[in-house]
Amino acid sequence: MDETLVRITGRVAIPADELTFTASRSSGPGGQNVNKVSTRITLWFDLAASPSLTDADKDRIRQALGSRIGKDGLLRIISQTTRSQTANKELAVARFVELLRDALTPLPPRKKTRATLASKHRRLDTKKQHGALKRQRASRPASED
Repeated sequence: MDETLVRITGRVAIPADELTFTASRSSGPGGQNVNKVSTRITLWFDLAASPSLTDADKDRIRQALGSRIGKDGLLRIISQTTRSQTANKELAVARFVELLRDALTPLPPRKKTRATLASKHRRLDTKKQHGALKRQRASRPASED
């Protein structure tokens, strides 16, 4: 695999230098290293400034991953599952590839289907039962006190 390119799909590849990584202290267990070693990795990707993606691709990613993109236009992915900074970096890149691949893969077009005759009958039967229940409520005799 070419280390300088992060392959997303067959037609989309992002140069590795467009990805920025920051390390910070991770939460959770870590033994003696928990308060000394920064193992949590945050991957930052500037979607707006990326020359590798078309405007249509950027719009699809914004729509699919809007909650992960900040007001500054940066996509943020955090990995802190392992105690190794290198392993967390690889996991963050793998998650980045997975998210972008899902965002850029178009959904198949919906096939129109018709309601079956049985489903139409079930719907009408339910409506008749509901109407009968309402008629029964309305025609109760008044109690004589």
